[in-house]
Amino acid sequence: MTTPIRIAVVDDHPFLRDGVRAVLDTQADMVVVAEAERGEQVLEMFERHNPDIILMDLQMPGMGGVAAIEALRAVHPGARIIVLTTYAGDTRALRALRSGAAGYLLKSSMRRELLLAIRSVHAGKHTTVKLETDLRGQTDEAITTRELEILKLAADGNSNKMIAIRLGLTESTIKGYMKTILAKLGVADRTHAVMIAAKRGIINL
Repeated sequence: MTTPIRIAVVDDHPFLRDGVRAVLDTQADMVVVAEAERGEQVLEMFERHNPDIILMDLQMPGMGGVAAIEALRAVHPGARIIVLTTYAGDTRALRALRSGAAGYLLKSSMRRELLLAIRSVHAGKHTTVKLETDLRGQTDEAITTRELEILKLAADGNSNKMIAIRLGLTESTIKGYMKTILAKLGVADRTHAVMIAAKRGIINL
């Protein structure tokens, strides 16, 4: 018999880890060898269990998925990682791929695509094309440094007038920036802009 694919699951939600394990336990060619709930545990887990594939959540307390990927691949550049994300427009997924992840899965589609993704990545293939399509026009670069600064101040509850004072700009200039930010994020108001930016990992609340 062929050696089963050794898989580690990193997610702070035990229900998701249990659900993934339940699916993988039905496969003769796969076995879950380790679990972790925080990014800080990933390096030690990898060195102890040497999994073939890591399923990595992006949004965890403490060290997030992207930072965990960077830390792991700095020591073990051959580690194969599939990131798990809730939102198709999550810019953290794109950063994860740039940091060395081999692919990504939306949690909503895991039931259909999980096994295929694991086998594909284990075979040495990367599954990035769909992500590039999902994030087209929604990447980190879509928001400039100045716009990001304004968005963060807005998230902290500052009015346009207060943001203008903080940045030494006119209120009309801030309004112009906010209009551009709303257009880039595809929303109609600043509250929605902050919510979408947080969901996509553009800002942290």
